[in-house]
This record gives sequence, C-alpha cells and structure tokens, in this order.
Amino acid sequence: MPSADPGAPAVRPADVERWLADLALAPIERADREGITSWDLVLDGRRRFDLRVTLILDPSFALLVWAPFAPPINDMFRKSYRKLLRWNDAFPFVKFGLTEDERPLLAAELPIESVDDAAVGLALARMVGIADRLFEDTVPWLWIGGKRPDQSKRTPRNERLLRQYADVLADLEAIPLGPTNEADLDGPGEPAEPGAPAGPTDSTEPSAPAPTTADAAS
Repeated sequence: MPSADPGAPAVRPADVERWLADLALAPIERADREGITSWDLVLDGRRRFDLRVTLILDPSFALLVWAPFAPPINDMFRKSYRKLLRWNDAFPFVKFGLTEDERPLLAAELPIESVDDAAVGLALARMVGIADRLFEDTVPWLWIGGKRPDQSKRTPRNERLLRQYADVLADLEAIPLGPTNEADLDGPGEPAEPGAPAGPTDSTEPSAPAPTTADAAS
C-alpha cells in the first residue's frame, strides 16, 4: 500500500521484501548504501539451476534486476557475441550485455513508477524462463567441455514462482530463436579460454570473482 506521506518513496525496501516473501523467495544477502538497497537471490528453473539474481532498488529511479548468466567468455569467441546479439532481438523486456570482466549478463530495468509485486514477480520469472530456454545453448559456457553434471534428482527451490508464472514460462519456451547455423555457434570442441581450469565451472562459481552485493548497490 502506498505511503500516505506524499514525500515518501513510491517503493520502499520493505515493499520489495514483502513481495519476495509472497513468492516464498528468501534473499541470501542484503546490502544498503546511500539510499540504494540490493538483494541477492539464487533461483532455479526446470533445467537451469542456481541462477544468481540481484535486485537493486533506487527509490528515486528504478528497480534493476540482473543475473550473471555465465562465466567470463574470452574475446576470441566472436560467435558467442553474435549469440548475445541474436538473443537481444528474440527476447523483449530484457537485455543481454557484458560486464567489465567479459561475463554475459541478463538484465531488466523496471521504472520506479511501474514497480509493484506483479512487475517484480514477472521480471524474476523471465530471468528463470530465459535461462531455461537457453540452457542447451549455454552448456558449453557453464561447464568446461560441455560436460554437465547429473541434475536429474534436483527439484527447483522456487516452485511457487514457477507455478504462478507458468504461462509466462510457456510463452518464453515458444519464442523462436531463428535458424541455427552451426558456423555461428560455439561448441564444446572449441579451445578453452587460456588459463581456464580443467574441471567444470558454472555461473555460481565463476573463474573470476563475482561482484558482491555491496558493489552492486554502489
């Protein structure tokens, strides 16, 4: 419920935490700095598990939702960048980009005047749904050599989110990505990034230090 005080922020940290609780989502970390609040979540899809998502609330501007989508990719992999450009065309309301350390990033920016419980839930569902939709394409990024671990016995930790937005997730699954030209895609047979570890790595344990919640809030 909006505050009766006309000078109060339209969206407060307590509002965001209440909306997350309504979806049975518990942040693993919160940080506050100079009026900016951020929360770290770990979300699961049906295929892509352990997707780290950060919400950053600037009450005067917007709510930013972003997810490190994969470990850093080497700049020699030009095909990977073409993937990101194609996905930007395919998926509305979100944008793919790169961090300073070449980590693929999935982000959505919600103008503060449009932020409410439905908008936050929808943004989080889109993050999970797109990660699921692109899971097969991103396997070579997430695990060296494309050797994925056995996840057949895992169940999503955020079933309520997946059930509540099942129609949104189904729509994302149906989005065509265009014709697949193998010459334009990275595959497990391509050389690993110089200095990359020999064992498997995923987006929750990146080869470069992940940005902290405090950094995100700055």
